[in-house]
Amino acid sequence: MSNKISVFVLPALFVCTSLLAQINVYPVNWWVGMKDPSVQLLLHKKGVGVAKISLAPYAGVKLVKTYVPENKNYVFVDLTIAPGTKAGRLSFNIRDGADVSAFTYELKQRNPGNGKTRVRGVNSSDFIYLIMPDRFSNGDTANDKFETLRDNQSDRNNPFLRHGGDIKGVQNHLDYLKDLGVTSIWLTPVVENDMPLMDEWNNKVSGYHGYWFTDHYTIDKRFGGSKAYHEMIEAAHSKGLKVIQDAVYNHVGNHHWSVLDLPMKDWINQWPVYTNSNYKEEVFFDPYVDSMDKEIMVRGWFVPHLPDLNLANPYCANYMVEQAIWSTEEFGIDGWRVDTYKYCDEKFMNRVNAALEREFPTITIFGEAWCNTVSGSAYFTKNNLNVPFKHNLQGVTDFPFTFAMLNASRPGGAVNLYDVASQDFLYKDPLKNCIFLDNHDMDRLYSVVEEDFSKYKIAIGLLLTERGIPQMYYGTEILMKNFKNPNDAKVREDFPGGWNGDAVNKFVSGGRTEKENEAFNFVKTLADFRKKSTALSYGKMLQYQPKDNVYVFFRYSDRQRVLCIVNDGNKAVDLQMDRFSRGLAGKSKGYDVIRKKEISILSSIQVQPSSIEVIDLK
Repeated sequence: MSNKISVFVLPALFVCTSLLAQINVYPVNWWVGMKDPSVQLLLHKKGVGVAKISLAPYAGVKLVKTYVPENKNYVFVDLTIAPGTKAGRLSFNIRDGADVSAFTYELKQRNPGNGKTRVRGVNSSDFIYLIMPDRFSNGDTANDKFETLRDNQSDRNNPFLRHGGDIKGVQNHLDYLKDLGVTSIWLTPVVENDMPLMDEWNNKVSGYHGYWFTDHYTIDKRFGGSKAYHEMIEAAHSKGLKVIQDAVYNHVGNHHWSVLDLPMKDWINQWPVYTNSNYKEEVFFDPYVDSMDKEIMVRGWFVPHLPDLNLANPYCANYMVEQAIWSTEEFGIDGWRVDTYKYCDEKFMNRVNAALEREFPTITIFGEAWCNTVSGSAYFTKNNLNVPFKHNLQGVTDFPFTFAMLNASRPGGAVNLYDVASQDFLYKDPLKNCIFLDNHDMDRLYSVVEEDFSKYKIAIGLLLTERGIPQMYYGTEILMKNFKNPNDAKVREDFPGGWNGDAVNKFVSGGRTEKENEAFNFVKTLADFRKKSTALSYGKMLQYQPKDNVYVFFRYSDRQRVLCIVNDGNKAVDLQMDRFSRGLAGKSKGYDVIRKKEISILSSIQVQPSSIEVIDLK
């Protein structure tokens, strides 16, 4: 273990790096009317554990017990809030010998719009657009950097530093997303990352991506803070757009306040020497696994500067569950994408998912489980597998399906998509899986398809017609490219036009090249059709085994049938339609969605090489 890490995880655990001038309480507030009447407050102040905590009488609220861990800078306070309790402020006294101090704690009324105008959830009728705020648009240059933060740099010429993009920049381009056909936006984390530059990729790298949390209850002021986040979400909701936020339960940054002053030794997973996760999901369902391999997978650290939270610790678990509920109620987000899902304690994950669904029945949760196989992917969600542990997660980020769609754009690759789709019987509901072609951790689509526009259209066409919840990475619609070579920074470049003074503005058609406009309009055409299509939004699927490089599948509902044809070969095919009589259901005409014209499908269709057809059957 390096000396840098040992500062946080070896014996000198309880040295508070700064004297706390006032008490910190988490959650920072709570609400009346919650379905779970209990809440556990975490109090953090130097020496608060030696004091006596009491609650002034408040109708409906009871202080059940307090718990002081080995670090006397903390107290955990268990409250119950009875149904019918009115919103207001609780008053607590802290008595340390002759010294008495006090603090108040607010109980708010829950938002009546939950499930109606906010916290609506996303589903297979939606189209998600993934944004990394620091790289999308700078709406407020005044918040680019702060001297009071550990990382106080901002430089667009350096791919490893912050570039100044923020939440206001996202809000400024909601109409652009609406025009594209997007119905929901997913932001990489906007929670405070008050971390110094860390050693990654042989460089000093900032936490511009947002995954190095240092305070779960603070929106990073370089993104605009809580005010900007509230305003952006309200603006999105007013335009009919939903908002998904990233959750990170597995780890925190090594400058998180709870790591700098650990509440207890097992708040994080500690080892005699630094131990990485083995990154092997197979340990969960391998019938021959050694238990130590599973322990290393769950308790091992993701990287050295991200302390691994011990989610089996009940106090740490309570803290994480409550911050998830708090964030949902406070900001009204519609769903969660859970980062590093498969590295987390399994019982905790089921608990936090159930808690969120209990308080917000309409919420959506899908977990990032980067798995090699369909069975591995299915394991982490509701499934039809005979396994020792059953997950309650609604859906996953479906990596096997993603790579199969990418393969289908290559000669002979569609058979892989057919094979992967045929394994959907392993999922309880594959429509709840999130499907995608690229993201902030992957090579960009246009580079993966070798900048071949025909292959690009096949991939986009599949994304917007296959089962599941489609997600697009920012800039894919304007052919942003690059491989992760030499590192992730290459696939996280700024959206052109997001900063004043940019040479071009690709948020407007006049700033895009002819090919970029063609790509934008191709996405828009299919996205707009999909929004009105019951078959693509909720429909069932019928697929046929690929022959002669042609893959045919139907999406259908009681009201509509859509025929999709992929020719991944390099020759035109005269596709005879008699084989597909069940899918056609007697229909002989259709509307070519891509070319926007009526066509006949009575006996055959001429399918061009390296192409996709989407036909609304009439």
